[in-house]
Amino acid sequence: MKRIIYLISPSKINKSFYQDLNKVLSYNNVKFFQLRLKNTKISNIVKIAKKIKKITKKYDVKFILNDNFFLANKVKADGCHMGQLDGSLKIARNVLKSKLLGITCHNSKELALNSLKYKPAYLAFGSFHKSKLKPKAIRANLNILKWAKKNIKKPIVAIGGINNKNYKRLIKKGAKYIAISTFIWDNPNLKPELAIKKFK
Repeated sequence: MKRIIYLISPSKINKSFYQDLNKVLSYNNVKFFQLRLKNTKISNIVKIAKKIKKITKKYDVKFILNDNFFLANKVKADGCHMGQLDGSLKIARNVLKSKLLGITCHNSKELALNSLKYKPAYLAFGSFHKSKLKPKAIRANLNILKWAKKNIKKPIVAIGGINNKNYKRLIKKGAKYIAISTFIWDNPNLKPELAIKKFK
């Protein structure tokens, strides 16, 4: 199966999460897993990351930490994802050495072209739909995916409000991966291991 999913963690990690993650990753359509925890103590993130890393390794999924490249090194993550306001991309690249660096480019060709000098593993564009995770996110136009596919020789991740009804269009336009969180972890109708199966 083609791995098209860039899975982002729920905003809070509860006890049943690790079991759910195991089931979700066993479906084999996830390429990256990003741990994204805001307002959480570093010591807690370190503990959580260690547990997650065992699971992602088992399923050959790349483990990415959000925002903090120093911490990504400390927990031996496969890489770090950086927003445009998460600090210096130049320093991040130096600190991460050969680890993966993902960069958010919103809806901007300029940011995308500028990001290339930091040797990113992928570039992320969005938000393509209204997102519960980031309600105030900049909205992106589908044409940016078409442009990126043609002009950026890096894998493209589409982000923002993605579900089983709208993801195929994003792939058709040029996204190699789709970032999903709410549809998997906060789905009122489907358990995580069933929600993940909607993306083939």
